[in-house]
Amino acid sequence: MQREILTVSEINSYIKRILQQDTMLSGVLVRGEISNFTRHSSGHLYFSLKDKTGTIKCVMFRSNAQRLQFQPAHGMQVLIGGYVAVYERDGVYQLYVEQMMPAGAGALHMAYEQLKEKLTKEGLFDAAGKRPLPFLPQKIGIVTSPTGAAIRDMVSIIRRRNPAVDIYVVPAIVQGSEGAVSICQALDVLYRQDMDVIIAGRGGGSLEELWCFNEAAVVRKIAESPVPIISAVGHETDVTLSDFAADVRAATPSMAAELAVPVQSQLVEQLQLQERVLMQRYMACLQQKRLRLEHLMQHRILQKPELLWQDAQQALDEKVKQLEQSYALYLQQRQQQIAKTAAQLNALSPLSVLSRGYAVCQDAHGAIVHSVNQVKIGETVAVLLEHGKLYGTVTGGEEHIWKQ
Repeated sequence: MQREILTVSEINSYIKRILQQDTMLSGVLVRGEISNFTRHSSGHLYFSLKDKTGTIKCVMFRSNAQRLQFQPAHGMQVLIGGYVAVYERDGVYQLYVEQMMPAGAGALHMAYEQLKEKLTKEGLFDAAGKRPLPFLPQKIGIVTSPTGAAIRDMVSIIRRRNPAVDIYVVPAIVQGSEGAVSICQALDVLYRQDMDVIIAGRGGGSLEELWCFNEAAVVRKIAESPVPIISAVGHETDVTLSDFAADVRAATPSMAAELAVPVQSQLVEQLQLQERVLMQRYMACLQQKRLRLEHLMQHRILQKPELLWQDAQQALDEKVKQLEQSYALYLQQRQQQIAKTAAQLNALSPLSVLSRGYAVCQDAHGAIVHSVNQVKIGETVAVLLEHGKLYGTVTGGEEHIWKQ
């Protein structure tokens, strides 16, 4: 029997076609442990997936690797979705990975912590950017499953607390592989509307069921909200990364509805109470002012306004009296000063000297004669006395110096 001779490439190609036609291998889910992990500079991931008895080579191209929410590592247990095919050049079959997630709650927790650290460094969880909820919202948007108990509870609570609020529900898939995309699309719908506040969440479930609220796309989309947004995922003990990105975290969807909308009847009661308090304070203040006015009306000045003028007149009289006393004292001081000055002048006056028996001699020109050398014999002189003046002719003289 003559057999056809095949090349290596033809065999590899043939085997590849057979594997491609196998529906079981075209979409498989495989659990195993990562080993020999390598991240190529191109962004592709190369590793092996093994269990206790077997190993299979795996490759995850960059386009799929960029969507990972965690950092794969050697020894990590993972759940992989993809297909099996032959790499023709080397003639080996391998698992082409399209999706990968940590296997088990412990691995999911690791992925949670890795993404939390990354987004924290990006500033998505900064407390400084958190906004307060509006006091009286008129339009509330809700993103959640349209069939779960969460939407019924939220709508019921909001209607009961304030029937006037408009509620806009955008349904979304809130678990599984399609959840992240669906939630982001629903939020985009509300972001284009004029909302006052938005609630995004779902009821309780396992970590795997809530995982879409831990995916980076959803967390970033919540952080982009143009209005205050409440994250309400699971029960009180469930905490997702969406809770950190939202402006407010509610422990449950029901609590989110209570946080978003105050009770209308309670607001009315509070307003009525405040109105009564203000009215009481107003009446008390008015009564106090009335009593004050009545007291002022009883004042003697208001009863007899002339008293105010009398007091002013008395004050004026006192001022005039003070002025007269000051003026009299001033005149007395001036008179004393003048008398003193007059006495000093009188003491220096020539008349005072003449009154003591002295005389003043003047020559013919009226100049006072101090020495015998100032006049000549035969010259006429005048002698001033206390009472009158004598005229005479010089007949002689004697120079004499008086000594003390």
